[in-house]
Amino acid sequence: MTDFEKFPVHFPKVAESIRVTKREGNNLEMEASVKSFGKLFPVTMKTQILPGKGFISDNDSPSFGTSGHEELLLSAGKEGTIIDYTYQVSIHKAWLRIVAKPLISWYSMKYWEKAVIVQLRNLVEK
Repeated sequence: MTDFEKFPVHFPKVAESIRVTKREGNNLEMEASVKSFGKLFPVTMKTQILPGKGFISDNDSPSFGTSGHEELLLSAGKEGTIIDYTYQVSIHKAWLRIVAKPLISWYSMKYWEKAVIVQLRNLVEK
């Protein structure tokens, strides 16, 4: 999950490209082209890799009108690995706030689950 430049290969429904522009130890800055609601949006990401645990990332997409704080944390569970994923979204465009709650809180997260979590499960089980 932290090989971000290969993310589009493994998760093509979510990302078209990710390029690391700066790397200092476990801290990365990246430029991404991500897919959301059938469109591509540029996103800048400032990400800290947490070795053996996952990552946290602050992401900004001015053209989409959002920014967010993302955390993907892995831990051991009784029946396998537990994935704890959160994404706190700030919506900067007033018109987007009107439709954002149902689209982002339900549709986007369900889509992300299918496009990433299910795909990750399939990759791990191979």
